[in-house]
Amino acid sequence: MKKTASIDDIVVIEGAESLLSELVNGGEVDTLEKDNVYISFTPVFNEDGTLVAYSCARASLVQAQSYMGTFTLQVLIVFAGFLILIVAYGMCFAGYNMIFPIESMVTCTDNFIQEGSDQQALDSSVRKLRSLNIRTGDEIEDLYLAICKMASDMTEQMRELRYYSEATAQMQNGLIITMADMVESRDSDTGAHVQKTAAYVKIILDGLKRKGYYAEKLTPKYMVDVVMSAPLHDVGKISISDTVLNKPGKLTDEEYEIMKTHTTAGKLIIEKAISTAHGESYLREARNMAGYHHERWDGKGYPEGLHGEIIPLSARIMAVADVFDALTSPRVYKPAFPLEKAVSIIKEGSGTQFDPKCVEVFFESMTEVKKVLRKYNEQEGATDAGEI
Repeated sequence: MKKTASIDDIVVIEGAESLLSELVNGGEVDTLEKDNVYISFTPVFNEDGTLVAYSCARASLVQAQSYMGTFTLQVLIVFAGFLILIVAYGMCFAGYNMIFPIESMVTCTDNFIQEGSDQQALDSSVRKLRSLNIRTGDEIEDLYLAICKMASDMTEQMRELRYYSEATAQMQNGLIITMADMVESRDSDTGAHVQKTAAYVKIILDGLKRKGYYAEKLTPKYMVDVVMSAPLHDVGKISISDTVLNKPGKLTDEEYEIMKTHTTAGKLIIEKAISTAHGESYLREARNMAGYHHERWDGKGYPEGLHGEIIPLSARIMAVADVFDALTSPRVYKPAFPLEKAVSIIKEGSGTQFDPKCVEVFFESMTEVKKVLRKYNEQEGATDAGEI
């Protein structure tokens, strides 16, 4: 039989005073709810069946909500941590197997493209590309192998093109020298004229390039074309009769007019060669030099009376080289002029007969000019070599 405690023995927790009578009776007490706080009571009896206390459980809805919010946040943080780890692993995997290989291929391919026509640089780029040794076992590896093959094939094609280009250039040079020799063999008075003028032309071209003159015109290809074509500047003399070409004295006015036609004749000969080759070629500058190397800066030259920069640059360069060699070489009608006299005559013609810029750079390179003079004078056994 249950026994109850006296009212004096009961200690009531705060908020449960209204339940005092029920607690004294020792019965079941309903859960108390007040201000979102819930209190639940369970009677506790000793071994004699006497009510000695009530076990109370107090729960706050606000605290529960706060706890649930904290718990949910902690769960989300843990989940986000795992998600970050998964993403980081995926990025590392993708970086090693996708991004790094692709970036490496792009870098090597860009370097390959930028090397242009430098054969050694192209070969080096192909070796660097192959050294990547990408082995991903998927489409990226297939792409890598395809790029390697393409780069290797292009490098070999460039090597073959360079070989054929060099062979063609040698054939062209052989043709030029043959044609120039044909003319020079008829002129008993020129004495390595084509070789010396070609050397002077190169000296002037290099000087103009060094000074920054006519920079838009002096491309590497242009300079090569002019030097290679220089020996053809007098090719038109092949049409001049021996009686005029090799006359040992001064030409008459009529003979001089005949001699002047070597410019138009040379221009026509080379134009026919260009036409046969179907289109523009390195011979364009040969045509300009052959046709216009006797034009003057002041417009008083021949055959067309061109003046200033209207005269093709290659012809203006050849005009200086041609006259200088004529002055410093012996002819049947005159001895070779001393170097100082030839220099004086060329300088006097600057701005009237010759392009001033061509004259300027020519004499700024007099050390190289003297080397050419000394070389060919010694070969010819000229007595004027000591004056150089």
